[in-house]
Amino acid sequence: MDQYIEFISNHPFMVAAWVLTLMMFLMFERSKAGKAVTPAQATSLINKENAVIIDIRPKKEWATGHITNAKHIPLSDLDRRMDELSKYKQRPIIVVCNLGQAAGSATRKLKAAGFENAVRLSGGMTEWKGQSLPIIK
Repeated sequence: MDQYIEFISNHPFMVAAWVLTLMMFLMFERSKAGKAVTPAQATSLINKENAVIIDIRPKKEWATGHITNAKHIPLSDLDRRMDELSKYKQRPIIVVCNLGQAAGSATRKLKAAGFENAVRLSGGMTEWKGQSLPIIK
């Protein structure tokens, strides 16, 4: 530990540059994943703005439980099945995966296809279940 403190005190600009680079990288990665909404915000979007839920998990995970009225389009099929979603372009779309990570790439694809209101569920189904919100099996 003493060596770290000594290094930091001897090289403050190098350490500051490293910290800044790390922060920029994390911010960039977070912005690439698209806007995230909490389960509470998602519930509000569903109830007040008639949001559409797209569950991108594989069929095996989908069968363990999903959000009411969610549409199941596995991530591997999203490009091929994008036309099915065209009628929802003006509505908010909430992309759901297991942990909230894979939803970022799906959200990027949707935004590139013109779905400006696409967001991802922060924490995915794990967070949804963790907050004891309703699921259908």
